[in-house]
Amino acid sequence: MSENTELQVQDAEKQEVEETGAERIRDRKAFVPRVDIYETDDQIVLVADVPGVDQDSIEITLEKSLLTVNGYVEPEPPEGYDIAYAEYDVGDFERSFRLSNQIDQEKIEATVKDGVLRLVLPKIGPAKTRKIAVKAG
Repeated sequence: MSENTELQVQDAEKQEVEETGAERIRDRKAFVPRVDIYETDDQIVLVADVPGVDQDSIEITLEKSLLTVNGYVEPEPPEGYDIAYAEYDVGDFERSFRLSNQIDQEKIEATVKDGVLRLVLPKIGPAKTRKIAVKAG
């Protein structure tokens, strides 16, 4: 590491989902997962932190242009112990993204591993120029 390079660690509190007026199915806290978004010429990639979520406890829906991610986490307290103090609050995860018409909605892919969700949103390619044959009619 060079002298000018400085490693920074971000300390951030979990952000609880704000009430939207819609009823939640589960009566427990829900948090907004932190997301990094990367863009290339061909796709947009979203990487979300969803600790405690696996492929069986996540639901991703796409309705019109609204992509919604719901991750469900069941608390697992250590057997035989009661929590005296906790700095990390356990709850579900919920976040929505409005997609532009430049995303190929039929080809969206999602994977989750070790509490990290990866969504790949392929872009619709530009219309290709083609020659149209003319037939005698």
